[in-house]
Amino acid sequence: MMNHILRSPAVGAFALLVSSAPAWAQVGRIDPADTSFMIAATALVLMMTIPGLALFYSGMVRRKNILATMAQSFAATAIVSLLWFAAAYSLAFAGDGALLGGFSRAFLEGIGVDTVSPLAGTIPEMLFMAYQMTFAVITVALVGGAVADRLKFSAFALFSVFWLFLVYVPSAHWVWGGGFLQTLGMIDFAGGAVVHINAGVAGLVAALMIGARQGYGRENLAPFDLSLAVIGTGLLWVGWFGFNGGSALGVGSRAVFAIVATHLSASAGAVVWSAIEWKRNGKPSVLGMISGAVAGLGTITPASGYVLPWQGALIGAIAGGVCYFASTSIKHRFKYDDTLDVFGVHGVGGVLGTLLAGVFATASVSASGSDPGVSGLWQGNAHQFVVQVVGVTVTLVWCLIGTWISLKLTSLLVGLRVNDEDERNGLDVSQHGETMGA
Repeated sequence: MMNHILRSPAVGAFALLVSSAPAWAQVGRIDPADTSFMIAATALVLMMTIPGLALFYSGMVRRKNILATMAQSFAATAIVSLLWFAAAYSLAFAGDGALLGGFSRAFLEGIGVDTVSPLAGTIPEMLFMAYQMTFAVITVALVGGAVADRLKFSAFALFSVFWLFLVYVPSAHWVWGGGFLQTLGMIDFAGGAVVHINAGVAGLVAALMIGARQGYGRENLAPFDLSLAVIGTGLLWVGWFGFNGGSALGVGSRAVFAIVATHLSASAGAVVWSAIEWKRNGKPSVLGMISGAVAGLGTITPASGYVLPWQGALIGAIAGGVCYFASTSIKHRFKYDDTLDVFGVHGVGGVLGTLLAGVFATASVSASGSDPGVSGLWQGNAHQFVVQVVGVTVTLVWCLIGTWISLKLTSLLVGLRVNDEDERNGLDVSQHGETMGA
């Protein structure tokens, strides 16, 4: 009876229909739960830049520069997204070269509706591309905070193009895309080196090359509206769950552990920074609370998918103290004007977190199937810490070189800094012809 049914014309017609169905009906290894989770994570990470970083940064500048500071986040989102689609994604994540990928995915060539990446085998490659795009966007946007109040908008736009290809793309390939640092065994779960070290070091180089703001160290350059920065911090904090949790690239316990470690690290960073400030100045500032939280978030990023919750809290506590002194004592000692402490929080936090990932990595957190997971120095694996030191050193050196070249090229083409009168009048008016209103 069963054989008769299977040989019937109706079943044959149905089989023919299925076999000739379009590609979108063939999901292959794509997992719906992982895909849903990663769509949400992608949206959260994009939210970190607009409106999260836009509000966070603009709340810490003077009134006359609020719109111009917001404009940098929006410009980074638009420019980097188009470049990522055109070639940057392909160079970072297509191909297996030690130093750089290839052009097989330029303009997303070859990515069909059922295509998966070997780097993320349970979600559509188009989604993996979009998720990684949001990381590139926020990294470029972060750099601008170091030179807020004085950088030409045209310079920021052009620098974004050069820096994306000279610094971010190679670094992403080396660490995540099959490059030599990944082959060496470096761990960077969500961007301690690729995002935070690169953004922080680039910000420091830019601040040194462009010079300090008018009146720096002599005039009151206090933020105009910290309430914007507080709202921005809240959006960043929530968005970081997609940033770090999403870096598991699917639903599972590792994503949950990463989110919990991230939250505890931010909390510890805020408490420790505030406690130090309270002790030294007699009062805990709102700016200190949000700065400590962001320091904890940035520092836990590379370790988040490798550590236990208590280790996440410890890393955040260390970050709160170290980044506080980097953003105050060290900054004042060397007299560089990193407007929004991009180096002190993200650069120092990125280095610290990437090294601490090599200390606290706990094998059980990253273990999967036959993969025993990654262990760090505290579990007796000194080699992992050495690899992290190598990775940090390579990232620092290349970012210094690439940022200097990017700024030099930008300077030759459009200049870097607004003139003195435009700086006094504010970038909102001089660069965009707009004001905040009455």
